[in-house]
This record gives sequence, structure tokens and C-alpha cells, in this order.
Amino acid sequence: MPADSPTILATSGGYRPGHRVRLEFDALVHHGVDLSGVSGRAPRVSFLGTAGGDQEWRIAMMHEAARDAGFDLTAVRLFSMPNLDDLEGHLLGADLIWVDGGSVANLLAVWRVHGLDEIMRRAWTAGVVLAGVSAGSICWFDGGTTDSFGPELRPVTNGLGLLPYGNGVHYDNESRRRPLVHSLVADGTLGQTHCTDDGVGLVYSGTRLVEAVTEVPGKGAYVVRRDAAGGAVEERLEPRLLTR
Repeated sequence: MPADSPTILATSGGYRPGHRVRLEFDALVHHGVDLSGVSGRAPRVSFLGTAGGDQEWRIAMMHEAARDAGFDLTAVRLFSMPNLDDLEGHLLGADLIWVDGGSVANLLAVWRVHGLDEIMRRAWTAGVVLAGVSAGSICWFDGGTTDSFGPELRPVTNGLGLLPYGNGVHYDNESRRRPLVHSLVADGTLGQTHCTDDGVGLVYSGTRLVEAVTEVPGKGAYVVRRDAAGGAVEERLEPRLLTR
């Protein structure tokens, strides 16, 4: 069942320690499923761990989390070759595409080799909810800040561009993120940039930011803009608390 309009949920969260399994899906992943509008059957979730190199142990954790949540999860692997004959058909048949964290620079390069940049655009316009955490958030935007190139954060500016903004993840958890976002917005490397504290997600209908949501009380979302004097100004958005 497609969402009512092209929908993206860009987050710095989605997971929590499990009770019977090592990792559980937290409220942000469940909210992504809710945005799809699916009912009457198990939600079809496509998980992409490209940014982490399609690690088998990570994929196994996601399958456990999906079983615990009642989701029908398929892992789409691109290493060392695609594990599905029809990537596009599979992704267009999903309710939610969830993209894990890791190296956004590597993710973008590998996706483009396999044509997933265009497939994701078609899935988005068809109403499949696109979502993810960290690298799986930044990828939908024009760019953001990343440690893909080494321990020092650097800009990445070749995102898929479905959302015409920059994206700042882990905004409250990594001290270098906020000042770098401000610097990159001030010098024009990034345009208006939307940022999330850990546990927070941003919901977009088409390219319009419609809501900030959180699975952790007290966390925030932020919009950073370039001001007339060539500096950067930050506006805090108060997220709606999700409960499960």
C-alpha cells in the first residue's frame, strides 16, 4: 500500500536494546511503517545495509528485530553482487525502505553503480516510504556532514537530492557536528540544513518538511540557514513524542 504522497523519514535513531533479542526497532522505525498506511498484513520492509558493507551479523540482527516486530523484512545486499534478480521490482513492492548507517560516501557510490539512485527516486514517487538512520538519512538530501573519509568530519555534497537541503545527523551526540554544519551553511557549501538529535526523525511530504518526531523525550530538531550577514542561524523545532 503506497503512502498518500512521496514520503521520507530521515532520522538519527530507530533502534534500542532488545529484551529477547540484541536489538529492537524503536518508535521511529514503527512510525515509518505507519506512514506507509499498510494494514491487514505484515508490513514489507526492505533493509539496506550498504553503508556498512552488508555485514551478515548486522543483517541477522535486523531479521531478529523484524521478527520480534511482526515485519516481513528482506535484506537487499549489493556485496559481492546483488542478491535479487529484480532490485527495482522488489523495492517498488516494499512498504518501507529502511537504510542503515555507516559510510554515506560508499553507499552513494555503490548505489549509483547498480542504478539504485534512480530506482529510489521511482520508489519514492510511487509512494514507498524511504527512511533510514545516519548515512541512511543523509543519502536522501543534497549532502551533509560525514566521517566517511576519515575521523575528521567532512562535507559530502553528492547526495541523491530528493530533498533539496543539507542534513545534519547525531547533532547532540558528536560535538563537532553542530559547528561544522554552521560553517558549511555560512560558506555556502550546504544550503538550508535540517538536523536531528539522536532519537529524532524528520518527516517530509514531497520535499516539504511537515513534522519532527522523537522516540526520546527532550530531544530536538533544527533548521540552520545562512543569514544576510553571511553567518548561520539555527532554529529549534520541538518534535512530537512517539509512543509504543
